[in-house]
Amino acid sequence: MSWVLAASASALFAGLTSILAKVGIERTDSDVATAIRTAVVLVFSWVMASITAGDLPSALAAISPRSYAFLALSGLATGGSWICYFAALSEGDVNKVVPIDKSSTALSALLAIVLFGETGHLAVKLAATAAILGGTFLMIERKQGAGAPGGEGSRWLLLAVASAVFAALTSVLAKVGIEDVDSNLATAVRTCFVLVMAWAIVAARGKLSLVHEVEPRELGFICASGVATGASWLFYYYAIRTGQVSVVVQIDKLSILVSVAFARLVFGERLSRRAAAGLALIVAATLAMTVWA
Repeated sequence: MSWVLAASASALFAGLTSILAKVGIERTDSDVATAIRTAVVLVFSWVMASITAGDLPSALAAISPRSYAFLALSGLATGGSWICYFAALSEGDVNKVVPIDKSSTALSALLAIVLFGETGHLAVKLAATAAILGGTFLMIERKQGAGAPGGEGSRWLLLAVASAVFAALTSVLAKVGIEDVDSNLATAVRTCFVLVMAWAIVAARGKLSLVHEVEPRELGFICASGVATGASWLFYYYAIRTGQVSVVVQIDKLSILVSVAFARLVFGERLSRRAAAGLALIVAATLAMTVWA
């Protein structure tokens, strides 16, 4: 199944995104970093759309108002998710923030079952979704001696939860918006809305002047994160267009394996036994959903 391979590729690039972004926002404001990387994603996505969609003006004109509306809503939800996610990453451990963000898969799967009638092997899907949620709770335990950098308390937790809610809405809205649209073109269109939202927030919060203060090294990592995100999106939206949303979102969230591995190698963040058990539960449940898809 090509959509399974596409979802797996999406997971790989999404995992790289988290690590590259973490490095890129050590000193850079998270809102500014989000806006910059969105601009990189926009360029990347339109280049790909021009290759696959053929005559862009004609392809854009053929998109229905309904699809534009849902792509816009999906883009705004993505913008909200990103802003919360990268703010959480700037304040909390990767091993804590990423699992909470990935818990959006549970809500996405349930919404897909209800809204799109993806009821095949329903018992397996419901059991796996519950297992993924349980594994997530195991992974977000507070580690001894570890707190959010800067003494921010649990603010990173609230931001990560908000990111998960927006991410769940993104998948469902995008599924509707790209029903009859080339997936690469749909990605490019919705990225326009994400870009507007990201820069509007930077401007509204009076942070435009901070753009010129981004260090070259961190700018490089932010841009690399944007390219990884663009690649992840292209595979992801192809997968949800051609496959089952309830399964694709689970495979995509296996990016947590990449994030955890790099967090260990790059930042020295270790998983406790409890968190490792939670990760194993998430992986096992995701594989079960994929096999019975």
